[in-house]
Amino acid sequence: TGGKDRRSGLILTIPLCLEQTSMDELSVTLDYLLSIPSEKCKARGFTVIVDGRKSQWNVVKTVVLMLQNVVPAEVSLVCVVKPDEFWDKKVTHFCFWKEKDRLGFEVILVSANKLTRYIEPCQLTEDFGGTLTYDHMDWLNKRLVFEKFTKESTSLLDELALINNGSDKGTQQERERSIDLNFLPSVDPETVLQTGHELLSELQQRRFNGSDGGVSWSPMDDELLAQPQVMKLLDSLREQYTRYQEVCRQRSKRTQLEEIQQKVMQVVNWLEGPGSEQLRTQWGIGDSIRASQALQQKHEEIESQHSEWFAVYVELNQQIAALLNAGDEEDLVELKALQQQLSDVCYRQASQLEFRQNLLQAALEFHSVAQDLSQQLDGLLGMLCVDVAPADGASIQQTLKLLEEKLKSVDLGLQGLREKGQSLLDQISNQASWAYGKDVTIENKENVDHIQGVMEDMQLRKQRCEDMVDVRRLKMLQMVQLFKCEEDAAQAVEWLSELLDALLKTHIRLGDDAQETKVLLEKHRKFVDVAQSTYDYGRQLLQATVVLCQSLRCTSRSSGDTLPRLNRVWKQFTVTSEERVHRLETAVAFHSTAEKILQECPEQPEAFNEMDQFDEIEAVGKSLLDRLTVPVVYPDGSEQYFGSPSDMASAAEHIREKMKLVSLKKQQLRQPEAATPES
Repeated sequence: TGGKDRRSGLILTIPLCLEQTSMDELSVTLDYLLSIPSEKCKARGFTVIVDGRKSQWNVVKTVVLMLQNVVPAEVSLVCVVKPDEFWDKKVTHFCFWKEKDRLGFEVILVSANKLTRYIEPCQLTEDFGGTLTYDHMDWLNKRLVFEKFTKESTSLLDELALINNGSDKGTQQERERSIDLNFLPSVDPETVLQTGHELLSELQQRRFNGSDGGVSWSPMDDELLAQPQVMKLLDSLREQYTRYQEVCRQRSKRTQLEEIQQKVMQVVNWLEGPGSEQLRTQWGIGDSIRASQALQQKHEEIESQHSEWFAVYVELNQQIAALLNAGDEEDLVELKALQQQLSDVCYRQASQLEFRQNLLQAALEFHSVAQDLSQQLDGLLGMLCVDVAPADGASIQQTLKLLEEKLKSVDLGLQGLREKGQSLLDQISNQASWAYGKDVTIENKENVDHIQGVMEDMQLRKQRCEDMVDVRRLKMLQMVQLFKCEEDAAQAVEWLSELLDALLKTHIRLGDDAQETKVLLEKHRKFVDVAQSTYDYGRQLLQATVVLCQSLRCTSRSSGDTLPRLNRVWKQFTVTSEERVHRLETAVAFHSTAEKILQECPEQPEAFNEMDQFDEIEAVGKSLLDRLTVPVVYPDGSEQYFGSPSDMASAAEHIREKMKLVSLKKQQLRQPEAATPES
C-alpha cells in the first residue's frame, strides 16, 4: 500500500477472505509483490499484516507458516489481525512467539484497533483504522499498464535492436536480407511510446501532487522504482525508434529508388522494343489520299500507345526531380543517370513520332495536290475532247479565255505539286538510319520512286494537254476569223443592199440641163465604184470563209446563204445601175440637143435646114419619158421603180417643158420659111 513501519520497511498486507484460499496462488502473488521493490528497499525489511478477520484460524496459521518459505529473511514482524474474542481458546496450544527462532521472524496476534501500537496510523489504511489513502484497483490498473508497457517496450527494444543492428551489417545483400526478415515490429512503436509517456505522466503527477483529499502522502517505493524504469525504457525506445525510422526511411528510399529504376527500365524497354518496332513497320507514305489517311490513323494509334508511356515518363521525371532535390548525395549519380537515360530514350522516340507525323502530313498534302491537279487535268482534257460548236465569235472568245484560265490553273497546280513533292523528298532524304534503328534505303527508294513517278506523270499529262490546247487555240482562232469573215461578208451584203436602196430611192434626178446631168452621171459612176468595191470585199471574205472551212473541216453556217444573197443584190444593183446610166445618158443627149436648138439664132436658119433634128429630139424625149414610166426588171422577174411616182412625174414634167420649148422653136423657124415664097 506504500505504508512503512517504524524502521522504514515496507508494509505487506495479506487480506484473507471467507472463501478457500489457494496457497499456490498466494505464493505466486507474494513472489510477484516482493519482486517489485528495489534491493535497497528490501534491505530495510518488511512488516507483514495478515488480515484474518474474515478467515479461519487454520488458514491463517498456514499462511504464516508459508511466509517462512516465501518472504525473505528481511521480514522482521508479522502482524496477524484477529477477530475480536474469537481465537482466544484455540491458539493456546500454538504460540507464534515461541516459534520465532524456527520461523525467522516475530509473529503477533493483534486486534485491528490495537495495530497502531506497532505501526503508525498514517502508514495504515482505513481498513485498519489508519489514514493512508490507498486505492487497490487504481494501483492494480497502473501496475498492469506498467507491466504491459515494460513487456512490450522490452520486446520492442529487442526487435528494433535486431532490425537496426541488421541494417549495419557489412554487405548490401546481408543488410537488405536482415531488414526483410525483421522489418516490421510486432507492436506499433508509436503506441508503445504514447503508453509510456502517459504512464510516466501519471506517475510523476502522483509524486508531486496530493491525493484527491488534498492530504500529502509519500509515494510508494515501487513507483519510485517504476519512474526510472519507464524513463529509461522511453529513452531507449526513442533512440532505437529514431534509428528504426532512419532505417525505414533508407529502406523506403531504396524501395522507391528500385521502383523508379524498375519503371524506368519498363519505359525504356518498351520504347526501345515494341515502340520502336511499331515505327519500323510504318515506313510507307501511301499512294493516295485515302492510303495516307489510313497511315495517319494507324500512326495516331501508335502515338496513343506512346502517350501512355510518356505519361509514365513525366511522372517518373517528377519523382526523380523530387529525390534529387532531397539532396542525398549517395543517390545523386544513380538518379541523374536514370533521368538522363529516360530523357534520352523518350526524346528520341518523341522525335521519331514527330518526324513520322510530319512526313505523313507532307505526304497527305502531296497526294491532295496531286488529286486536285489530276481533276483539273481531267476537266481540261474533257473540255478539249468535246468538239467546239460555238454560236458566235464572242462565245468562242469566252471559251478560249476559259481554256487559258484552266491551263494557267494547271500550271499553278503543277508548280504546287513540285514544291510539295520536293519538300517531301527533302524530308525523306533526311530520314537517316538512326530514325528507326535500321537502314531505310530500300523503303525510301520506293517512296522516292512513287513521288517522282507521280510528278512525271502529271508533267506528261500537262504537256499533252498543252499540245491539245495549242491545237484547240489555233482552231478556235480560225473559227473566230471565220465568224469575222462571215459577219463582214453579211455586212457587205447589207451595205450593198443599202446602196441599192439609195440608188432606187434617192438617185432619181435627171438634171435640168446637160451640164448638171453630166455631173450626175459622174457621181453615179463613183457611186458604182463604191458598190463594186463593196461587192469585191464581200467576195473576198466569202472566199476566205471557204478556205477557213476547208481548214477547219466544217461547213460554214452562213456562207452558203451569204454568197447567193451577195450575187443577187449585186445583180440587182448592176441592172439598176445600168438603167440609171442609160437614163442619164439619154438625158444628156436630150438636154444637149435641146439646148443647142434653143441657143441657135433666128438669123441663121441654115442651121436648121434639116428638120430631122427636131424629130430626133422629140423621139429622144419621148423615149426618155417612156423609160421613166418603166420599172427596173431584175433577173428573177421582180420589178422596182426609181423613186416615188411624184418624183418621176416631176422629172417627166421638166422634160415635157423642155420639149415644148423645142417644139415652139420649131414653129418659129417654120414661119419665116412660109413667108419667103409668098414674098
